[in-house]
Amino acid sequence: MKAFPDSATPFQQGMDLRDYFAAKAMQGFIAYMGCEAGATDRLGGPNNEVIARNAYSYADAMLQAREE
Repeated sequence: MKAFPDSATPFQQGMDLRDYFAAKAMQGFIAYMGCEAGATDRLGGPNNEVIARNAYSYADAMLQAREE
């Protein structure tokens, strides 16, 4: 499923809904660092891989909830 599809322009198909949900989740993680265990690296900075993985995990859960 696509978010923001543009039917007038066949080349602009929109982003995947999963990517949109993940971006929104990641935005929240970055706005409030420390909300997820393990979201920082050994120097206390953001661990981008963990944040990205968690964002997609939340996106998958949101897509699953839509189907219920």
